[in-house]
Amino acid sequence: MTQPPLLTDRQTLALHRSRVTDSAALFLHALARDEAQDRLSMVKRTFTSAAVVTPFPDIWQGVLPGARCISDDETLDLSEATHDLVIHALTLHWANDPVGQLIQCRRALRPDGLLLCLTFGGETLHELRAALATAEAEITGGLSPRILPMGEIRDLGALMQRAGFALPVADTLPLNTSYASPLHLMRELRAMGESNALHGRLRYPTRRSVLLRAAELYIDMHGTEDGRIPATFEIITLTGWAPDASQPQPLRPGSATHSLAAMLGTRETPLKD
Repeated sequence: MTQPPLLTDRQTLALHRSRVTDSAALFLHALARDEAQDRLSMVKRTFTSAAVVTPFPDIWQGVLPGARCISDDETLDLSEATHDLVIHALTLHWANDPVGQLIQCRRALRPDGLLLCLTFGGETLHELRAALATAEAEITGGLSPRILPMGEIRDLGALMQRAGFALPVADTLPLNTSYASPLHLMRELRAMGESNALHGRLRYPTRRSVLLRAAELYIDMHGTEDGRIPATFEIITLTGWAPDASQPQPLRPGSATHSLAAMLGTRETPLKD
């Protein structure tokens, strides 16, 4: 069987992450952590055996007492049916097999255990993506992989179903930030370990003319009156439960004992064949 092409160069990704030195640059991971805490505060349950999949475990220190922080390797360091909570924290977008990551999380959960997966959505960095693509096409006549393809909310919700989770829910948190210039944004991405680690990327530095043209286009298309540029990040939260017999089950089609028309106090008009 032919193996699917790799999306991520894991060695390069690890190198980029190893260069992260300023915790302030990890503000998106801190935001994901806070979002997870808010979600958990609304769940009427005490979790006693949590695991957090994260490339930056320091962000999670003291958040969930006794939680295990593990790296986002292709094969996760999780034992089967061990945890009542797994948080996959802002790293699914780098997975070569995202469905496989979710399946591993489900298998690590005890029955009726909870998964919270926070990941970047398709609106993330759409301004930079468009500017780089246009600039490269203008100057070189071609396109190369530069920014990860990120899933839309409907597609990511479907992944949860494919991975076997019960009661899956997906919702989105848009985050609008601003920077002094597109080059400042690119430096910030490098500082947070999110620069280009795509397997199919160019293996030589991008032409300076491409970067400068991309910056020019970015400002022309999105620049604000105060001289700054906006940058969109979208964090999608996927919630699902390991299947258990105690969970609500959908009724079989045709098993209803009362008609909708009777409940609404109206007449039911049969459709013609």
